[in-house]
Amino acid sequence: MQESFTLYDSANYLKTEEDIIGYLEEIMKDAGNNPALVAHALGVAARAHNFAALAKETGKSQKGLIKALSGNGNPSFATIAKVAEALGLDIILRPKQKAGKAAQ
Repeated sequence: MQESFTLYDSANYLKTEEDIIGYLEEIMKDAGNNPALVAHALGVAARAHNFAALAKETGKSQKGLIKALSGNGNPSFATIAKVAEALGLDIILRPKQKAGKAAQ
């Protein structure tokens, strides 16, 4: 008997806005300086949200967004900002925590 497998896609498990926000928060804790991971995570959030609507809101094609947010793409900051805005997110830059300092 041959086994069949289904590809795992995190987007299938992000059912609510709270799920999407929680997912992105956890990814951002681990992403460090890895822009490909950030782009991939936004792609997962975009698929969970409604990719077609997101493409329309950002003024980008679905194909272009899929490529940019694949983790192998190289999206511009403008694209990242538009996707974040369409997902109802703010991009916030803050100083890094110094080693040994507790989060405030």
